[in-house]
Amino acid sequence: MDTKLIRKELLALILGGNAHMDFDFAISDFPMTDINKKIPNASYTVWHLLEHMRIAQWDILDFVQDKDHVSPDFPDGYWPPEGEKATPAKWKKTVQGFKADLKALAAMARSPKTDLFAPIPHAEGYTVFREILLAADHNAFHIGELAALRRALDMKPVKEY
Repeated sequence: MDTKLIRKELLALILGGNAHMDFDFAISDFPMTDINKKIPNASYTVWHLLEHMRIAQWDILDFVQDKDHVSPDFPDGYWPPEGEKATPAKWKKTVQGFKADLKALAAMARSPKTDLFAPIPHAEGYTVFREILLAADHNAFHIGELAALRRALDMKPVKEY
């Protein structure tokens, strides 16, 4: 099995590019006046969506790295409280946290020291490969959602991808 090729493809998937918009592109030039704009027919704001992405990705990363990790309660623990509002500083903190954890997942995928297919010692039946795929899948879904919402809500939409 060519693990170099697998690592390369995992990185492309987790970092975006190929068929997926990357995170930086999706949030570029986001208007701070709209971070607390409620999504029509939903109970969350744009910042809530970003914070949900950060929490879910952090949970996956920490689950892999820490045998004592306890995941948040599902589903409420994966979203900020409905009425919570973000400031530009809070938005920035969410973005920085997401990027830091994404970087850590990418480093894990990139490292030849990571056995992608060995069971995670404290989580029988789970592998690093599975968890990176899970994070990439979740991220891609919500990055696409964010881009579509920006266009639909006229929030300085991202250029056509």
